[in-house]
Amino acid sequence: MSAFAKAPASRSRTLKSVLGGIAVVGVSALVLSGCASTPEETTTPEGPRDLTLKIGTALPVTGNLAFLGPPEIAGVGLAAKEINEANVGITIEVTYGDSGDADNKAYATEVPRLLSAGVSAIIGAASSGTSKLFIDDVTGAGVIQFSPANTSADFTTWDDDGLYWRTAPSDVLQGEVLGNLIAEDGNETLGIIYLNDSYGTGLKDYTSKAFTAADGEVVAEASYNTGDTSFDAQISAVTAANPDAIALIAFEETKTIVPALSGFPADKLYFVDGNLSDYSADFEPGTLEGAQGTLPGLDTADLGDFTDRLQAFVKEEGEDELKDYSYAAESYDAVILLALAALEANSVEGKDIAAKLQEVSGGAGEGDKATDFASAAQIILDGGTVDYDGNSGPVTFDENGDPTEATIGIYKYGNDNKYARTN
Repeated sequence: MSAFAKAPASRSRTLKSVLGGIAVVGVSALVLSGCASTPEETTTPEGPRDLTLKIGTALPVTGNLAFLGPPEIAGVGLAAKEINEANVGITIEVTYGDSGDADNKAYATEVPRLLSAGVSAIIGAASSGTSKLFIDDVTGAGVIQFSPANTSADFTTWDDDGLYWRTAPSDVLQGEVLGNLIAEDGNETLGIIYLNDSYGTGLKDYTSKAFTAADGEVVAEASYNTGDTSFDAQISAVTAANPDAIALIAFEETKTIVPALSGFPADKLYFVDGNLSDYSADFEPGTLEGAQGTLPGLDTADLGDFTDRLQAFVKEEGEDELKDYSYAAESYDAVILLALAALEANSVEGKDIAAKLQEVSGGAGEGDKATDFASAAQIILDGGTVDYDGNSGPVTFDENGDPTEATIGIYKYGNDNKYARTN
């Protein structure tokens, strides 16, 4: 898709403190709860704002997650447009870039370009593995890295000086939902084909843990690397174990792996957020009928006119109609939260903005609720404290930059190879 147009003190990043608050709500939704740190009382600066916040994007235009690029980039662009139209004293300027992946390494030239443009924050990457390859460069420069789709649990304890944030929940949550789903469907044995990076291995481990805790047995695991084009060895290793079900933790490679699994029952295949996509133009009708998958975020049916606004925006920009909305809401909310934090801080410095992100998300435990930027901004300008609940959910950051509430949706494919939410 073409271009359109944390705290100063280090946070305590202990995995134990975060995971201690996980509770399961049914099979579909997980909520992390806990006591957020109480911030020092501050006085909101008086008077009008006149801020220009420069944001860069390092989202997948190329690489094995390129299919996620359009909705994420559209989410960023729509948020910037609506913030600027609100005319409340902050203007967003976006410099668009490509994260690529670990194979083509587009980030190696794109991230330095974004940093040299003087951005205060970079939205991206989508892939956890790719984010790990440049997070130190970004946060080391005093710039916020804000991912709408990173789910690796490793980021919870990353030494980032409080500058890494995300609107997507940790894979601890998705893995538990997926593992329980597979077990509750009556499967007693499981094979897993997974991408050998921090995202794939982490989600594989959490899925396996949940499945075995439900008295299931993982009988085969086979990994592949970014850039691989043949998966015969992995498929042979897993199918030879004759599992009741197969979990496919993959990205774009899914289009090659699924045909090679011909003969394995589609309704025993399980996908994840990295490959839950519209395959209507890729496979013959019925290829994926009955297959299921998990995806963090609210059901698009619950997003009101958000998807209509996204489609109108991409049409205005001369882009193709969006086929799905994966992580569009998370990308939109990332920009809104950055703008609100900048307004609250009356600053566009990365560390100043980061110091206010937990507060404007409601993570401080106080604040007036708002579900749109204009209303949220007015609360700040009136001297109040805002608690922004966005299109991706309540958000509510903890001190580690992680959302403390998350819904994991369960989806099923129909005969048309498109997926629909079932929970």
